[in-house]
Amino acid sequence: MISIICIEQSLPKFFRKNNLKKFSSAIVKEELKELGDLSFVFASDNYLLDLNKQFLEHDYYTDVITFDYSIKGTISGDVVISLDRVKDNADRLGAPLKQELHRVCFHGLLHLCGYKDKSQKDIKTMRAKEDYYLNKFVSRETNEDN
Repeated sequence: MISIICIEQSLPKFFRKNNLKKFSSAIVKEELKELGDLSFVFASDNYLLDLNKQFLEHDYYTDVITFDYSIKGTISGDVVISLDRVKDNADRLGAPLKQELHRVCFHGLLHLCGYKDKSQKDIKTMRAKEDYYLNKFVSRETNEDN
């Protein structure tokens, strides 16, 4: 089951919860995993900063924190996303907000699927997977709109 939760923030009007749910299920399936309980939690910079300090002992803002509860190939966890940070990232990168928001969602889900981003090699693999799924998502969403 996939839940979408908003804390202190509202999702942008373009955001389609059901599309994210369907596509997240498809990602899990394509990664040859089973779907357990998955939550996407959208919050503020300060909310994520508090989580970052409390659970990871990091004192800085971040766009996403993933809490992994997966067991034996069944993907379960919380993907907590700062809408403030995603908006800032989109502005800084010159990327559309919609694209950056979905990229961060997929990034967190890919962490739950076992992808890392600590080494340069891991970062390259993660970015390629993000791009792959983002392009697939945009294509699917465009087809559904037509």
